[in-house]
Amino acid sequence: MADLATEIGRRRTVAIISHPDAGKTTLTEKLLLYSGAIHRAGAVTGGKHTSTTSDWMEIEQQRGISVSSSAMRVEYDGLLLNILDTPGHQDFSEDTYRTLMAVDSAIMLLDAGRGIQEQTIKLFKVCRDRGIPIVTFMNKMDRPARAPLELLDEVEQVLGITAIPQTWPIGDGPDFKGIFDRTDKEFHKFERTVGNRYKAPVSIGDIRGAELRSSIGEMAHDKLLEDLEFVDHVIPAFDREAYLNERCTPVYWGSAITNFGLEHFLRSILTLTPSPQSFEMSTGTIEPNSKEFVGFVYKVQANMNKSHRDRISFLRVVSGKFERGMTAFHPRSGRETKLTYPFEIFGRDRKIIDEAYPGDVIGLTNPGLFQVGDTITEKTNATIPSFPRFAPEIFSKVWPATGSFSKSFRKGIDQLKEEGVIQIFTEADGSPVPLVGVVGELQLELFAWRMENEYNEKVKLERLPYTRTRWLLSDVRPATAAPIVRDENDRLVVLFKNDWEIDYVMQRSEGLELSEVPPVVT
Repeated sequence: MADLATEIGRRRTVAIISHPDAGKTTLTEKLLLYSGAIHRAGAVTGGKHTSTTSDWMEIEQQRGISVSSSAMRVEYDGLLLNILDTPGHQDFSEDTYRTLMAVDSAIMLLDAGRGIQEQTIKLFKVCRDRGIPIVTFMNKMDRPARAPLELLDEVEQVLGITAIPQTWPIGDGPDFKGIFDRTDKEFHKFERTVGNRYKAPVSIGDIRGAELRSSIGEMAHDKLLEDLEFVDHVIPAFDREAYLNERCTPVYWGSAITNFGLEHFLRSILTLTPSPQSFEMSTGTIEPNSKEFVGFVYKVQANMNKSHRDRISFLRVVSGKFERGMTAFHPRSGRETKLTYPFEIFGRDRKIIDEAYPGDVIGLTNPGLFQVGDTITEKTNATIPSFPRFAPEIFSKVWPATGSFSKSFRKGIDQLKEEGVIQIFTEADGSPVPLVGVVGELQLELFAWRMENEYNEKVKLERLPYTRTRWLLSDVRPATAAPIVRDENDRLVVLFKNDWEIDYVMQRSEGLELSEVPPVVT
């Protein structure tokens, strides 16, 4: 029997956050490649169909985007790395926010040519709110990039965290020579070769010596010495405790698409990132080494594998040891359930497992019992704080194209609602036509695509003019004709076209109480 403390100590659970097009899926694939988990990495390039492990959904591969979360577990040098890939598109921020509830650290991926972008700022804030330490990777150094010092300063000024370079780039774009490891005093030379694999770094005994000068050229060598001297004097030395407490982020440079700097980065991740941490739950702090098994569902996904056609719950193990066949308690329903078929998730693939430990993410076949945010325990009533739920800004009525509200139409609506891809509202007059609410346009497009491709139900959508959602807290109704609908928990919701309309209604409806967030269902 494996020792619980030992298993906890060798696990790392991380997510990758970035702005769209920064190279997140490519980085994920290459980390899998260097860990030995896959033998050939795919690449995500718009308009070209190349298979990637983390982007398993067909529409992702067609469009060159990530719209779903995936989980992959790899082993490297005796350590287990759980990589939770997240949607890159901002329309799926809610899915990303939930995934960040399930990790102990994050990799912030920045495009070295563009620096910090809007989506990165939002996701960084979520990590900060959750207390998640961040390692930074400056990507695409094989292309023209901004000055390293300018990028480091931007991280500090925009995000409010000290950026400490662990490696330093030498040139960029066509003049990119490689990176210098400030800790190990080693030079990693960049060579543009087909299938460029990791090459052993060259140890530089004397950074001012002729060996490095001849490798990178006179001008590049002089610039490197100048940069490093400035960095040594201006930027504080890296402190792991400061990193774990989110006061600083270690920064690495490289190029995911050409494989450069990736194995070095992988080793650094495993060295720096923390092992599974404690979680705050309704019953108090739960430590990973607690003997009682506790886990929570952060994602539900239907139809990951067409040969199974089932719903999968992604469960993060918080404490104790999970064992196949164990009987667990489901606090929300007050029921016990037998967990007979747990499996390891790798993209869309799955493999039955017998045990799992804190930090692991496992899949459970969902018979309709588990929802996002549910806890599963051995005996306690521990629940996790509310998961993010964004108010929709786009609404549409949805009909089956055939005109028949068939069993498969209802099944598709119900299962995609469970995943959080959509929110479903019903009209107060009892109309059978559901209203679909989403945060972004791409969510609506994905909903229609999945209804047709996964449930064989082509749908017709009628866009509605509403962009604001307010939950009704009082018995008083709006004094205007603002529509009132019911949400998935039968709570009354008022729909508005804009903020001006909300103000107008509030001024003319004495005693009316509205909320931007749904009231808690007891």
